Amino acid sequence: MYEHTSKPLLPRRHFLRRMFNHFLFATAIVFASLGIGIAGYRLTEGLPYIDALLNASMILGGMGPVNELHTSAGKLFASFYALFAGMLFLVVAGVMIAPIAHRMLHWMRLEKEERLM
Repeated sequence: MYEHTSKPLLPRRHFLRRMFNHFLFATAIVFASLGIGIAGYRLTEGLPYIDALLNASMILGGMGPVNELHTSAGKLFASFYALFAGMLFLVVAGVMIAPIAHRMLHWMRLEKEERLM
């Protein structure tokens, strides 16, 4: 997926394409997680789709649930979903930062090799 350190630095156009692909992957992860949240609120609390979407979006965004939870299953789901959302934030941040970090490290290595020559 990433070029080896012995290879030259990826051209800017290819790097931007890589960034876009990572963005699409991160977006897919977020939407899949949103789907999990909607399904969980529908099944555990019986919320309508729009309320389930709102609650799942608010938890993924770090704000917390909007509707009052009435069932033990709903409360358990919300607590696990909130922990999942926190971990998801780290994963999505990693997916988005990985190509930038790789490019910076690769560039610094190439610069160091050029100075040593």
